[in-house]
Amino acid sequence: MHNKNNASAIARQSPSKPNWQLYLVFALTIAVGALCYPFLTLNQTLVAALLFICIAFWATSLIPAYLPALGLFAVSTSAGLAPNQVVFAGFTSSTFWLLFSGMVFGAAINHTGLNVRATRVLMVILGNSYQGTIIKIALFGMGLAFLIPSGVGRVVLIIPIIAYLANHFGYDENSNGRKGMLLAAAFGTFSPAFSILPANAPNMLLSGMVEALYNTPFSYWDYLLLHFPVLGFGKLIITVSVILWLFPDRDPNSAIQTSIEKTTISTVEKRLLLILCVCFAFWFTDSIHHISAGWVGLVAATICLWPKLGVTSKHCLDKDLQYGTLFFTAGVIGLGAIIAYSGLGDVLVNYLTTLVHFSPDSPLTNLSLLTFISTCVAVVMNLSGVPAIMTPMASHLSDITGLSTNTVLMTQVLAFSNVLLPYQAPPLITAIALGNLSISAVTKVCLATFVLTSLVLLPLNFLWWHILGMF
Repeated sequence: MHNKNNASAIARQSPSKPNWQLYLVFALTIAVGALCYPFLTLNQTLVAALLFICIAFWATSLIPAYLPALGLFAVSTSAGLAPNQVVFAGFTSSTFWLLFSGMVFGAAINHTGLNVRATRVLMVILGNSYQGTIIKIALFGMGLAFLIPSGVGRVVLIIPIIAYLANHFGYDENSNGRKGMLLAAAFGTFSPAFSILPANAPNMLLSGMVEALYNTPFSYWDYLLLHFPVLGFGKLIITVSVILWLFPDRDPNSAIQTSIEKTTISTVEKRLLLILCVCFAFWFTDSIHHISAGWVGLVAATICLWPKLGVTSKHCLDKDLQYGTLFFTAGVIGLGAIIAYSGLGDVLVNYLTTLVHFSPDSPLTNLSLLTFISTCVAVVMNLSGVPAIMTPMASHLSDITGLSTNTVLMTQVLAFSNVLLPYQAPPLITAIALGNLSISAVTKVCLATFVLTSLVLLPLNFLWWHILGMF
């Protein structure tokens, strides 16, 4: 049955398309390579073409998401675009293993029936209104961002429970109600987290690099004050509005809500709860022990897979995990590593800084241009690529724009918090996998929130910064 569900999920993500669309992508890829070749090295040109074709296929779902990833591995290794350890960096990344552990946790939660117990609690909290349900799920997800520092970890916790809850609310697999609930959980715990310093990887990478390069560590409360009122809470309001607009549905079925009977907690449920609580405790205290969330998750997942504990089925690895999504994740991470190795990101930033015209007398224009440059880097690299590329250049950009170094650094947050497409963000990829969501549904929310953030939130954010004396 599970295999049938996986097959239907792949079918939804890769519907039959006319061949001319595939040919068009290949033709545009060749055109991109031809346009880049006069300005880049051969290696960088090939990487740019790979970047284009992977993004095109991941954004359009013309083919299953794992195929561009496998093609990336094949072309990069056979053409020698980067060393093997760079090409396959995704498989050694803690994010990859955090996703793997999340899949195991989800399978364990379903196998033990812990999702049924969590569903009963959430039913009381969420109530009978569809709009209220979406709002409360998003608020709950944002609350988790203050407690669990890993974006993927939060998605791993919330998505399997919300997926089961959607079923008991009477929303079938293809309904707007189910999509809306899962999207509210994913985006609710992901989007506002960029305004909470320890809540995700790009924030912490930026903080760590600033402390190392400029010896000016960030303050938790100053960072929260600067970003949360607009980029945090404001983004949550926009995200909820977009989900309710794109995926309207009827109120939950109250008769189905009351169908879950109370049962005594079983031994295997207690075992799983103990494993998860210890895992979350290690995630929460990562600033003390400095063990990556991915390796903590891998240890916990290995324990869950131990046959005698009974918290997963004997065939969990064979039947309950979606390996296509794991390859997709490894491909996304590997693509970023290949781009960084090739120097394509540096070339892009250097080109953009010579193309745009900064003026010390126009701070608002300079802020907009810096945000635009960082956004371009986020699309080409990934979200974590923004601080890696832009932070070392902050002092130079401060000199040519007339803005303070801190203000220049903070424009990165405006960029990597505004996600254009799902492939940029591992937490969204994880939500797609665990919730059986279609890439097109997640992409719609990304595009809508990107546009609204650019048109509404960024101007409001600049006003907020001006009030705080940032420029």
